[in-house]
Amino acid sequence: LLPGCELTSSTKSYTFKVDEEDDSDHILALSVVCLTDGAKDECNVVEVVGRNHENQEIAVPVANLRLSCQPLLSLDNFQLQPPVTFRLAAGSGPVHLAGWHQIVHREDDSFEEEDDMSEDE
Repeated sequence: LLPGCELTSSTKSYTFKVDEEDDSDHILALSVVCLTDGAKDECNVVEVVGRNHENQEIAVPVANLRLSCQPLLSLDNFQLQPPVTFRLAAGSGPVHLAGWHQIVHREDDSFEEEDDMSEDE
């Protein structure tokens, strides 16, 4: 589970990354982006910064929140591949991000081969 993070004028970014030696598959899903107590009525743009297939950094805006018209956005578990950075590109927040993190452990191939051999015998 991802407990969430908060972006503000003093903390403009948050990076979610996993251990490079971890051979598990990681799925990070963003569920909700919302303004919290103390937010001003200004545009707050949240963007996701990641890497494309050529390993170049790309930034994509995912939310434009304003207290008077859209203080909350549901992203329906928008899935991302870590490492990923969430950045407050405009506004002063505070903006809260919530979602979940799932770890899928890969099976050991040698163990599977032994099982297959036992069934054949």
